Amino acid sequence: MSAGRILSGLETSDATGAEAEAVARMGFLEWVFAEPDAVTARAARVALDCPEARNAVSPAAQAFVGFLKQAGNGGAARPVRRRRRAMALH
Repeated sequence: MSAGRILSGLETSDATGAEAEAVARMGFLEWVFAEPDAVTARAARVALDCPEARNAVSPAAQAFVGFLKQAGNGGAARPVRRRRRAMALH
């Protein structure tokens, strides 16, 4: 199913908060598994170009767009690790 069709369905959802996140996550997984080709960061960025993604209003649709944006980054963001300075013992 296309991202546009999923977003159209999510726009009719009354879900808010954690429920909207859960519904959006299910929609995102539906999109991933319905794609005929491998889902890549580029595919997520292409999905973000659809009018439904640009005009998302409901919390569930906005959360879905957030998942597409995360997927479009090309990889999971890892926190930057900083080296700890050796503590001098006095």
